[in-house]
Parts: sequence; C-alpha cells; structure tokens
Amino acid sequence: MSSVNEDNSSRSERLRQARTQLRHADPVLARLIDDQPGFDPRAWMAELPPMDLYGALVFQVTGQQLSVRATRRTLARIQALFDGHLPSPAELLRVDPGELRQAGLSQRKITTLRDVAERLSDGRLNLDVLSSLADDELMAALTAVPGIGPWTVQGALIIALERADVVLPGDLVLRKAVQAAYRLDHLPAPAEVLAIAERWRPYRSLATSYLFAFGATSPAGVTRAAAAVRDKSP
Repeated sequence: MSSVNEDNSSRSERLRQARTQLRHADPVLARLIDDQPGFDPRAWMAELPPMDLYGALVFQVTGQQLSVRATRRTLARIQALFDGHLPSPAELLRVDPGELRQAGLSQRKITTLRDVAERLSDGRLNLDVLSSLADDELMAALTAVPGIGPWTVQGALIIALERADVVLPGDLVLRKAVQAAYRLDHLPAPAEVLAIAERWRPYRSLATSYLFAFGATSPAGVTRAAAAVRDKSP
C-alpha cells in the first residue's frame, strides 16, 4: 500500500512540475490549465482495458481513420473474442482472421496486427526491448512494419509507456484544437503544430492531453471533428 501511495505522490509531483513549466512557457496552455484545475491526463483510459505496448498498438491500429465512438465499439467486439481482454500476440495469431473481420477490423488492419504479432512471436521484435528504446528509436522500429505510421506509434508511446514528450501533429482533432485554442484563421499543418509544440518540451504529452480535452468541449467545431475522422494516416 505504501508503494502505491508513493507512486501516486510521485506522479502528482511530476504533474505539478509539468503544469508549472507549461504555464510559464505558453500563455495559451496557462489558460487551459487554469480552466481545468483537476484535470487528469489519463482519466479517459479508465474506460479502456489495460494495455501493454502490443495492446496499445491494437487500440491505435483499430482507431486509424475511425471516430472515437466507432473505435471503442470495434475494440469491445475484439475484446469479446478474447474473454474480455485485448489479445496478446500469440492469441491474435491463433484466432481466425475472419472473426477479426466480423468484429469490424479491415483486412489491412488485420494484416498489420498479425505482422506485428508474428514479429513479436518469432523474436524479430521484443516488447521488453522496444519498451526500453528511446522514442525516436521505437518510432523507427515500429514504423518499419507496413500499416504502422507515426500517429499509431505516438499514441502507443503515451498510452502504454507514459512517455512525457510526445505530440501527435498529424491528428485532425489535435490540429482543430490548436486552431481553436490559439485562435488561428486556418487549420495548422502538422509542421506548424510541431513548431508550436516546441515550447512545450519536455512535457508535450501533457500539453497534448490538455488540448485534446479542450477539443472535446470547445464549441469551435472541434467536437465535430472528433466525431468524424481521427486521423488520415496510420
């Protein structure tokens, strides 16, 4: 029990330090932080199953080019195939691909997830080794798999590994949120999002979470984007 309390205390302190630095670095984020004093960047995950790195890749690949709502529906059907949890690589390889297709995955997504699972099963990839890599090294290792792009890996870095300095510049909802929060007269390109995000280092993941939360409640069209396509690339 004491170790859990220590972990929670340490996490709270890290969040406090990150919020303080972000408030000083960016007046727009300072406003978002002040508007959400009790914000927990990982609270949204309470509705999702526990995920290791492979589980996060399953989640991210499932969500490619889908709304959040559609992603969660498909994920629930996938879980139903595996007694309520997300599959391990070995479990995914054992199931008939047709069942995954019936659960709502496209053939391309099934091929991608099976490819990753095969590489993890035969030793070409290793979850422990991957989890120990620096962000850019992990990005290079996983984007070598057809069907996995930067957005997919960036999400997995945040969800499974809790990496602190990750941003998803290609995410349509994030771009809409940046446009609204920074009062831009145009939808920023990914490169512009990255340029704005430079001031958030080394806490870009937390800044990104605040903007996603802002996007979920903003009346400036961001919620419409969230109900549409999450991303146009893997």
